[in-house]
Amino acid sequence: MTVTIYHNPACGTSRNTLAMIRASGEEPEVVEYLKTPPSRERLVELLGLLKMAPCELLREKGTPYAELGLSDPKWSDDELIDFMMAHPILINRPIVVTEKGAVLARPSEKVLGFLANSVGSFTKEDGELVGKRG
Repeated sequence: MTVTIYHNPACGTSRNTLAMIRASGEEPEVVEYLKTPPSRERLVELLGLLKMAPCELLREKGTPYAELGLSDPKWSDDELIDFMMAHPILINRPIVVTEKGAVLARPSEKVLGFLANSVGSFTKEDGELVGKRG
């Protein structure tokens, strides 16, 4: 199975998601999307796989979201995609694509339902235990 993660190594949720994927026995293709943003075509494809509108994939925290006025409903889907292409930090993460589909893994344990192999239990960076207990 091929697994791809659109990853930001500075993000704890993204790091936890990557670790969960690896704990399942998969070595994913890691795309550091801030260094190598997806093409417009790929971003549109990801939105389709996620079954999300562009406004649902926008990240607000730590981005120019407010400065750009992106909460205003006047923006079309195409315009929001244009903003994400110009400012990849606006793309929420981590996005994981597997043979089972795609997921915005927020929280990180959302990825578990998209992996071929069970992880069992997993301890996140903050000490939170997810998965099987005992």
